[in-house]
Amino acid sequence: MALKLCRTAGLALAGLGAVSLFALTSATSVRAQDKPLGHYDSTTKDFWLHPPDDWWRGDETEAQRGLVPNPGQPLPTPVADLQKIVDGMKVPPGFKVSIWAANVPQAREMAWGDKGTLFVGTWDAGTVNAVMDEGGKRTVKPVIKGLRQATGVAFHNHTLYVVDIDKVYAWENPEDHLDNLGQGKVVYSDFPPYTPHGWKYITVGADGELFIPVGPPCNECLPPSGTAQVRRINPENGNAELWAIGVRNSVGGAVDPRTGNLWFSENARDWLGDDIPSDKLNLVSKTGENFGYPYCHQGDILDPVYGKGHSCAEFNPPVVKLGPHVAPLGMKFYTGNQFPAEYSGNLFIAEHGSWNRHQKNGYRVERVVANPDGSNASQEPFLTGFLDGNSKILGRPSDVIVAPDGSLLVADDQAGAIYQISFAGNK
Repeated sequence: MALKLCRTAGLALAGLGAVSLFALTSATSVRAQDKPLGHYDSTTKDFWLHPPDDWWRGDETEAQRGLVPNPGQPLPTPVADLQKIVDGMKVPPGFKVSIWAANVPQAREMAWGDKGTLFVGTWDAGTVNAVMDEGGKRTVKPVIKGLRQATGVAFHNHTLYVVDIDKVYAWENPEDHLDNLGQGKVVYSDFPPYTPHGWKYITVGADGELFIPVGPPCNECLPPSGTAQVRRINPENGNAELWAIGVRNSVGGAVDPRTGNLWFSENARDWLGDDIPSDKLNLVSKTGENFGYPYCHQGDILDPVYGKGHSCAEFNPPVVKLGPHVAPLGMKFYTGNQFPAEYSGNLFIAEHGSWNRHQKNGYRVERVVANPDGSNASQEPFLTGFLDGNSKILGRPSDVIVAPDGSLLVADDQAGAIYQISFAGNK
């Protein structure tokens, strides 16, 4: 059952290759139109532990009838086709985009090792890949296998951390024995086993703590205890504390180098319409702040069911409304020295792209500029070109990371690739 649910989740929130996407999506939409509106009681333990394959349809409306998640997880895109995609990408003047690595299946969260190895999580393959420079050529090979959803990876203090649905594993000095990493050590296991919204990313804090979100196993419900939150975990002793609550599906975070505070992206609920609610960028300024789920969305819209008797003023507003259904995932502060000075301390957010919207939204890397306290925030697209029209998906950004040379790498789990954004200078 677990494997089946992981593959169902992959079908729901990943992406198919550009060639076959349109045909498959159209056929799936036709079938969905013939079904009655989806409705499930998502407030029961049986639903959380044994969700139906189409659990995401539980609150379907007539206005959005037939909308279905982007299907499939494709094989990596050939280099020649990747180059065509890159040729169509747009970045600000002075920047350029290139293919940094191809054939990186289901590329999700990325983390640098001590010796220059890039570790890359996957969607539902249960694998962590290592990208290495061997004789001037980048090679990709799986170094960890057999997990359920190894989406989140992090590296700190000579240790590789990988988060699965219900456990965090650790491998010490992994670059010394990449050919045989062996079994990882379980350093935390107090997560619920729920598969829906069970995929997680890891953010490393200033003191080596691991910030890990725990999503609710539903679209919109009174979440079971232990979910809809961000935890701060000490991997040395397995202790954990609540760092933020009222959080829906967060799959990305970053610690502000200016303050040490945690910022995180949040995917808002579905089925309220094409244009509401907006996904969010949040800032945790003190422990235990409440960000509103399931009562308030985007900081100013009460939920039609659970919002009764509440006010959005009770909860933390977002720093930025990122847009409806853009699906923000991995994010990083820019800490390199290659980009112009005005980019220092900016946030770059990988937007995976919408499915619960007739006109697609997201599918880009967004740049956010804000003061350390979240004030005076502004946003603008930084990398676009992952969509051809409204139907053909060429790629889906899933994470970003600053490279040692100061360039910015972008993971694309649709094309199975990692792109590099470099500053070439104003010419």
